[in-house]
Amino acid sequence: MGGRSRAFGHDWADMIGKSSAEHKVVRVIRVYQGVSLAVAVLALFWTVLFLVNGFPLMALAEFCPVLTALVCFALVTRRHFDLFLLVAQVSFLVYIIGFSLMFDVPQNGAPRFTHLFLPVLGMLAYINHLRRPSRLQLSVISASFVAFVVLHGADLRLPFAQPIPPNLHQLAIWLNPTIAALMFCGTIYALQQRLSVPRGIARDLVAAVRHGELSLAYQPQTDRHGQILGAEALLRWNHPTRGPVSPGTFIPAAEEMGLMPIVGTFVLERALETLARWQADPKLSSLRLSVNVSASQFNESDFEAMLRDLLDRRRIDPTRLRLELTESVLIAGLEPVARKMAALKQLGLTFSLDDFGTGFSSLAYLRRLPVSELKIDRSFVAAIAENDRDAALVRSIRAIATDLGLETVAEGVETLAQLSFLEATGCRVFQGYLFGRPMPLADFELAVVAPQPQLQPHATAPQQRPSPRLAAG
Repeated sequence: MGGRSRAFGHDWADMIGKSSAEHKVVRVIRVYQGVSLAVAVLALFWTVLFLVNGFPLMALAEFCPVLTALVCFALVTRRHFDLFLLVAQVSFLVYIIGFSLMFDVPQNGAPRFTHLFLPVLGMLAYINHLRRPSRLQLSVISASFVAFVVLHGADLRLPFAQPIPPNLHQLAIWLNPTIAALMFCGTIYALQQRLSVPRGIARDLVAAVRHGELSLAYQPQTDRHGQILGAEALLRWNHPTRGPVSPGTFIPAAEEMGLMPIVGTFVLERALETLARWQADPKLSSLRLSVNVSASQFNESDFEAMLRDLLDRRRIDPTRLRLELTESVLIAGLEPVARKMAALKQLGLTFSLDDFGTGFSSLAYLRRLPVSELKIDRSFVAAIAENDRDAALVRSIRAIATDLGLETVAEGVETLAQLSFLEATGCRVFQGYLFGRPMPLADFELAVVAPQPQLQPHATAPQQRPSPRLAAG
């Protein structure tokens, strides 16, 4: 179980949850579109009001958030969420501070009002930080609240400030705080929803472990001809009322609520049961099984003892178990992780570096960690037949693996064109729809013992899919 949900299972489970995920995305888009239009309407109202009253400079200043809101509307409509957040947060932070110093200054005992939107902006940044932590979000949060306190407590203004006329200032003192308060209530509600959802999912997930709702699916790892060499174990959750739950939904909740060690232990126990079963069957005894291990589980102090105990109880050949890790395990530090991996390697276990090439420090720590395999991420494989950059990256990964004496597994292989390219680079182990979707254990074992269809990697069928038998489940 990697630090990300894809490590627990992509393919058909994600496709099951795709319609639900798409619905959530559409709902988020509509909310952001509504907020953008509301801001544009409010700013346009003040633009017209200032213009009618003969204050063109103030009108021009108020027209800036109108344009910003319309740009944000266009960005979110095109699903450029990260750019939308960057433009919205930075632009409105700068605008609110600038307008407060230039026009909205305290006068005649009446306070300024524009700065009241800063806590709202800070709360929105915090909600976005929960979704995707970043230094930018932390900077916006800090700047918003610091600017709010300073602008509220000090009569700061530019030397050439032009105060809003008293009649309009009196109107704004009541109108803008009302709108800011309503927006603040909305952000509190959104934050409550954001924090309560993981708790609900986590509670159901704990019950799912107890009630046997979780299971493993097995996606074949094969050679170029489709001969099955092993599998990756992928976690599935079939909820009694909601049906199949996408890993993209429940894994982040489990990570946030600290349940990954519990879920991970369940996966390891089931995986070792499977290996014990295979070990007793001559037709299956040569198979290996890859299991994703999350950073939070791997860095538990008793992880090594727990795994050693499971291996002893099942009496399996540990060389048949491969633990897949992502660079997120290094949160505990390179040296402690390297020592733990070395101790587990002495037991006979092997390690695979998952999502290789998608992080920032892979090359720096690769020589220090006792890994045996690199997994070429599906994001690179998807376009290798059409995109020269992705093709060059895959060649580089293969060259690194060759120089270090490591195996490689290419994920997400879906077409014969991809297979042909990967084989030409020297890749010998493949995983993807072309060879089989994740399937129940019985179907996987049947696929192993049944004769395999011979694939011709030099054929040119661009959208070749696996046979119905291999894709069963």
